[in-house]
Amino acid sequence: MTKELNNHLSTEATGFKNIFRSLKYRNYRLFFCGQSISLIGTWIQRIAVPWLVYDLTGSVFLLGVVGFAGQIPTFLLAPFAGVLIDRWNRYIILIITQILAMIQSLILAFLVIDKSIEVWEIILLSIFLGCINAFDMPARQSFVVDMIEKKEDLGNAIALNSSMVNGARLIGPSLAGILISITGEGTCFLLNGISYVFVIIFLLMMRIAPRKVVVQTTQVLQGIKDGYNYTFGFGPIRYIILLLALVSLM
Repeated sequence: MTKELNNHLSTEATGFKNIFRSLKYRNYRLFFCGQSISLIGTWIQRIAVPWLVYDLTGSVFLLGVVGFAGQIPTFLLAPFAGVLIDRWNRYIILIITQILAMIQSLILAFLVIDKSIEVWEIILLSIFLGCINAFDMPARQSFVVDMIEKKEDLGNAIALNSSMVNGARLIGPSLAGILISITGEGTCFLLNGISYVFVIIFLLMMRIAPRKVVVQTTQVLQGIKDGYNYTFGFGPIRYIILLLALVSLM
């Protein structure tokens, strides 16, 4: 009886350990901790921005304009960004995008706390953040491959990333509601700006081996064309992309 119980507990411990096995890699562990904090801040800001716009204007149309302004740069630039990220240093790109996103949040915080914020400024800052995200998201996702030394652990790292994003999506808006009701939108933007500090520190703490970048002889536009041909020419990826597009649109 005791032996069976010990075996059961040992199996459970091993299973629990396997769930988080990707965290054994120091770089990924730092990345996971930093992003967990930052993504909560990101979702706090995502709730605070539309709330602020509607509070300032009472306009449903302007609410849509701000949302559009934040998404359209990513939609237009992402194909170019994906090709360029393959040619550049992803680690450096991530540090730059985190710094720029932090600056965007702190500018929003200053303008709101100073009570001088205007809708056109929110639109411009949303466009700015959309441009940043066009480079940040593919760089962040592809950087996971560089941090995981054993490729058999890559699937686990991707699953943990998904859990991290969805956990932040649950916690961030809840905190945003509390903060907006107690202190206002400015605190939300300020906290998001501060959250980037942790990401930047954790990124700088990483020990990144020099990545050998293969010199690309093809033009950027040709690279985009090759990417589209591969994506929509390969059935499983094509259907996954179309499904994601439909869900995102709706």
